Amino acid sequence: MGYTITIISPAERETTIRKATQSPMKLEDFYYLRNTRIPLPVIRIDIKLPIYRMENFRTFTNQKEFITKEKLPQDFFIKGQESERAQQIQHEILSSLARKGKDGTVTPVLDVLRKDKQREFLLVTTSGIVVNGNRRLAAMRELYDEDTPETDSFSHVNVMVLPADVTLNEIVDIEASLQGKPETKLDYDWIGDAKLISCEVDIHKSISNVAKRLNRNEKDIRNAIQALAEADLYLKEWVKAEGEYNRVKDDAEQFFKDLPKRLEGKDMQLENASRAIAWALFDNREKLPSRIYDFNAAFGKLAPDVLDRLSNNLGIATEQGSPSYDDGEFMVDIENDDEFVSYDALIESLKDKNNEDAINALIDACQESIETEKGQKSGDAALRAVSQAHSKLISVDISRANAKTFPGIIKQLDSIATITKRLRDSLDNLNK
Repeated sequence: MGYTITIISPAERETTIRKATQSPMKLEDFYYLRNTRIPLPVIRIDIKLPIYRMENFRTFTNQKEFITKEKLPQDFFIKGQESERAQQIQHEILSSLARKGKDGTVTPVLDVLRKDKQREFLLVTTSGIVVNGNRRLAAMRELYDEDTPETDSFSHVNVMVLPADVTLNEIVDIEASLQGKPETKLDYDWIGDAKLISCEVDIHKSISNVAKRLNRNEKDIRNAIQALAEADLYLKEWVKAEGEYNRVKDDAEQFFKDLPKRLEGKDMQLENASRAIAWALFDNREKLPSRIYDFNAAFGKLAPDVLDRLSNNLGIATEQGSPSYDDGEFMVDIENDDEFVSYDALIESLKDKNNEDAINALIDACQESIETEKGQKSGDAALRAVSQAHSKLISVDISRANAKTFPGIIKQLDSIATITKRLRDSLDNLNK
């Protein structure tokens, strides 16, 4: 069944800890508070006494996943600091993490403790809230629950006690300093790490300061914040699942970290449309012929071309006032700087999760655009483009056209004729 949480009242916890600190086992220097060395008392307390800190960025994503699954209030854990139910669930999350290693190179915490016993002190507040060592505490409690001679020593744990006046912001700083650095052996998931970084930036009001505190470069700090913002936007606006980070916690890190770079410098219309391309590809990544990383250019520098191709493939116009057909015919957009380009209709078609045609057309448009770019680099782009145009034209069946579309068809054919003559003249000049 596992260890069962029983909460000791805050008053009793504080009294027990205060008395113990009057005659500590020793004083241990601590360097992660107020930028100075502070000797902290080390005491030994019953393993039942400490409680888990709920604002724990290592478990942030797991907490959100549980809240979503059980349809609980978003503040269930934050308000559950003294709740046995919330503490029990947090224990189960932490003990699960304590059983995990990393890539076959990092031994699970529980196995290390079983072999070596407690070597590092837990860090707690004067009220017994664990600031550092939550995962280790969960592992030791599970070992103690085995009730064997080898695990009896876990009936009590050694802890360092922070000053009584430590603030909540200082506690976040301590977590960031001790556990948020790149060299942490069992890394946070990318969402928890980004949340920790965002919280640190809110506290210190400076990306530069946070980068120095976490021993990272400013670019990485900024990218983590932007990636989290993009993930939040995707969950809220696209899949209508705000806060459900389990949807993006595993294989999505690189995607959301790449996305801000692909959107940089675009106007609002193109930025929104590029996001729609990216999000639709992400939702349908199992349909892609290769990893989504290979499609970065499709929602990056090639996005305008992809959107034009998608417009042609679906027969959905991208300019206000332009005719919109849905008969699959090849179309040529005639340049007109006075018209306002809008991708709203294309975005709506991609939002429709049941519109398989739109998704397939998007994947085709992305592949065509990427292949064309490769062709340009090798000198084959012109032939590819002309071949694709020819293929589209020969598939047109005028006899089935609606009479009201005739003026638009004539306009398009005249434009095609003009473009064809211009291209032929250019080709003739090149052959001279």
